[in-house]
Amino acid sequence: MNSPVLITGASQRLGLAMANSLLDQGHHVVVTYRTLRPSISMLEDKGATVLQADFSTEAAIDRAIDEIKAISKTYRAVIHNASDWAQEIDNHDKHSLIERMMLVHAVAPYRINLALEKALCDCDVQSDIIHMTDYVQETGSEKHMAYAASKAALHNLTLSFAKKLAPKVKVNSIAPALLMFNEGDDEAYKQKALEKSLLEIVPGAQEAVKAVNYLFDSDYVTGQTLHLNGGRHLR
Repeated sequence: MNSPVLITGASQRLGLAMANSLLDQGHHVVVTYRTLRPSISMLEDKGATVLQADFSTEAAIDRAIDEIKAISKTYRAVIHNASDWAQEIDNHDKHSLIERMMLVHAVAPYRINLALEKALCDCDVQSDIIHMTDYVQETGSEKHMAYAASKAALHNLTLSFAKKLAPKVKVNSIAPALLMFNEGDDEAYKQKALEKSLLEIVPGAQEAVKAVNYLFDSDYVTGQTLHLNGGRHLR
């Protein structure tokens, strides 16, 4: 069996789309999920290996690493997509908030990358690490300060791991702005959101899928960030 691709946080939205695409391409895909959804059974039916993992505690990260390493001695890629979109207004305990954001978005990827270094370097093709960061890593966010800070930390880890793991492993980030609306978003919100980018569209999860495919196919891209924001930074 080919060396698998690990995708964290693959039960919905971008992670689910990436997992389905890679399965359709014939990859062995290992996915983690925090909350069990019907999509996980569908991925399993398509051949994915599924693991329940909540990266908000050190103990849970330890357990996930042990389970991930037990599945395969080599890995073709790791895509860090697990995320927690928490904001300050909903959390009275700000210390716990930023600690959780850092664990999910920075500590877990950092520790998983280190734990899988040999597995990635021993793959028979050039392997990849992809960090799913966020548009706000460079702009900050007054409503999601801890989230934005943790995504900025993940962006910095892209640079460090690109240096550490070259030339065997390419390490890059994908930084989306708004790619998908949520159920329940009203028309007024949608119109305001569309006007934030130059291209004035919300392209859907396939935009992230195309970015992943590009990075997998590239031979000469590492330590970079693919910005999926429709020109929002120029508004």
